[in-house]
Amino acid sequence: MAGVVEAPRPPKRVVRVEEIMGMPISIHVLNGAGELDPESERAVAACFAELREIDQVFSTYLGDSDISRIARGELDLGDADPRVAEVEAACRAAEIETRGLFSAWWAGWFDPTGFVKGWSVENAAHRHLGPLVAPANGIMAVGINAGGDMQLFSAPDSDWQWNVGIADPRRPGEVIATVQVVDGAVATSGSAERGSHIIDPRTGAPARGVQSASVVHDSLAQADLWATTAVVAGFENRSWIAQTGTRTGIVIAEDGRVTRWLDGTPIDVVRTPSSVG
Repeated sequence: MAGVVEAPRPPKRVVRVEEIMGMPISIHVLNGAGELDPESERAVAACFAELREIDQVFSTYLGDSDISRIARGELDLGDADPRVAEVEAACRAAEIETRGLFSAWWAGWFDPTGFVKGWSVENAAHRHLGPLVAPANGIMAVGINAGGDMQLFSAPDSDWQWNVGIADPRRPGEVIATVQVVDGAVATSGSAERGSHIIDPRTGAPARGVQSASVVHDSLAQADLWATTAVVAGFENRSWIAQTGTRTGIVIAEDGRVTRWLDGTPIDVVRTPSSVG
């Protein structure tokens, strides 16, 4: 007589949320228990603690941060927290790579705000959260969401994949597309949530033409960089896509046109966002 094979139970999600960098940051752990063991709790707490520490160094809103003191001429780059020099070098490389579509110096001083969020979340996630999905550790997946930008991990012995909905900027509450990620990052930039806050460093004026750009990449720092670059480049300019190393992405123009790409190759342009699956 054949035995009965029980279907695997769906994982339970445990979520921890803290307000850091002026936004809610949530960490999601999927396991079978519905609660976190002490090791996982320590890892989650350490991830949040690192992000709070980064904010103390890089925030432009805190008068005593290293970045604020550098801007006022009170602190030399060489005397700042070593991570400032690391980010400064990464920003210089990003300005070259994007051909000036991204710049941390557009306002006349060093302001890495457009880069440091993705960089810091990616680093903290890899340091503290990634190890939790070790084989046979009991955790199927773990991810972090910082204001809609995500670094995601799945255990190699699980069949879990994250289904990430891309918000439709023209229809609040609706999803224009869904991307599947096992391990990787998703970042979105644009004017839909915060208005025209992304500056074109070539002109010093707000970037126009793109309402939303979402990018999937191995790295959240790179996904965030290229999502911002897409907004600054404008809808008609897709020459930068082939060099990004991104997996896929979607750009939505203010007039509703949509372009997508896969492995650096644009695959379609459509007029109605509701038709994109």
